[in-house]
Amino acid sequence: MWAFFLIGCGGNNKHSAPSSIDNQPEHAPVISLEGIKQKYTQGEEIDIKIAESNRLHIDSVQYYINDHLIATVKDSRPVRYTLSREKFGKQILKVSVFNKGASIENAISVDYLPPTPPRILRYKIINTYPHDITAFTQGLEFYGDQLMESTGNGIGVSGHKGKSSIRMVNPKTGIPTKKVELPDAIFGEGATILNGKLYQLTYKNNLAFVYDINTFNRVKTLPYFQQMEGWGLTCDGQKLYMSDGSEHIYLINPEDFSKIDYIRVATDEKIVDHINEMEWVHGKIYANFFMENIIGIIDPKTGAIEALADLSELREQVTQHIDLDVLNGIAYNKKSKTFFITGKNWDKIFEISLFDELP
Repeated sequence: MWAFFLIGCGGNNKHSAPSSIDNQPEHAPVISLEGIKQKYTQGEEIDIKIAESNRLHIDSVQYYINDHLIATVKDSRPVRYTLSREKFGKQILKVSVFNKGASIENAISVDYLPPTPPRILRYKIINTYPHDITAFTQGLEFYGDQLMESTGNGIGVSGHKGKSSIRMVNPKTGIPTKKVELPDAIFGEGATILNGKLYQLTYKNNLAFVYDINTFNRVKTLPYFQQMEGWGLTCDGQKLYMSDGSEHIYLINPEDFSKIDYIRVATDEKIVDHINEMEWVHGKIYANFFMENIIGIIDPKTGAIEALADLSELREQVTQHIDLDVLNGIAYNKKSKTFFITGKNWDKIFEISLFDELP
């Protein structure tokens, strides 16, 4: 489990070749791959140079990192660039080659990754409580002593379709104390509570629903800032953080759902996508990953995964049935300082504590 998650599969090692972005005509100048790795970390230098064709004279070259011009040189002299302020994730190295007023572009991508590997966390089960086995959980968060839960209408192996909803749940009995179901055309996704309002994402409707937390009346519907899927949602007390199934987490203005900024999630070995349900705890984002029973602690400023916990054994302790799905629910109880963990169509919710693995 760890090897697959931390390193991934395929030829994605530190010395594999960088990825080409586009195809160029025969004899066009291209970025030389000599000395360029696929993976870089903070403070490392990249020597960018042109593999010049014998059939083309070069007047000048412009060098770019992520469309930011870093140098203009005469002829085809190389440029050395130090990675330091870029966001973690894929970096696009581009050259524009000029010859007698004409220009040709070429680009490759490399991965810029955190320097430090994530810590490995252990966990201890404190309590086990009932959970609605038909709840296709997409979002989970404490509101006082109650659990706010958002569910989707995912279809199980049996063909049974869940019901999208928002609900308040007694965490010790699993019984909803309040529930509003959504139309079948809406697939409910991640949700969070901010300033007396409940924000709920939709999977493919490109809309966020805003409810009054006390009445569950919908007070606003906000379009996403771009066409995208809605996955996970959390907040830091002022702003929202949204995932879309990629490696991105977006910082969102709660008033109009416009994008403020973004991070890309990564370990020291690879870029990590499929960021799903999220929870804000002590200035960090705790997230699980689609199709993995793993929780990661993410730095919300950089996207670096600082720690990981493998919770695969929890899934083995719930009732095994045909529609059982993956872990997808993280809620932090500030009073007990414990986490409540569940999944899609799980019949249990686990109260656990997390701690660093002993050396």
